[in-house]
Amino acid sequence: MTPLLVAILVILLDQGTKEWVRGSFSLHESVPVIPGFFHLTYIRNTGAAWGIFSDQNLALAGLAFAMLVALVLFRRRFLPPGRPHRIALGLLCGGIVGNLFDRLRLDYVVDFLDFFHRGWHFPAFNVADSAICIGVGIYVLGTLFAPAPAVPAPETPAP
Repeated sequence: MTPLLVAILVILLDQGTKEWVRGSFSLHESVPVIPGFFHLTYIRNTGAAWGIFSDQNLALAGLAFAMLVALVLFRRRFLPPGRPHRIALGLLCGGIVGNLFDRLRLDYVVDFLDFFHRGWHFPAFNVADSAICIGVGIYVLGTLFAPAPAVPAPETPAP
């Protein structure tokens, strides 16, 4: 139940913030939140992370759908038991669905969280992207620091 609730919360937050940005900003409009560091900037991304694979919306939507299906079908094979991994699954699925909704409905993904500092600029992203990254981080950290599985003692032949 936890992954479903987390996914729904991510989808609602992601889609709500994107609707707010689309309704409140003109395309490419940028509003400083922390001047010189963080702005809200309305961007339409037709590609993947950092704009790679631009104008490949249909292929990226197909890939997102395939990854979502794979996550759901094979989750028990690669996600160890435990609450952190269930939360990670919810974050991943919610993030994928949030961006997939944009691709199918708008033919682009709305990005708006824009960070930069002293000539360095990180490409704009959104709540769904954040959820995916946090989900992957939880999965990786949980896997790295998970206790090693118990190895059964070898059977000794009966005398």
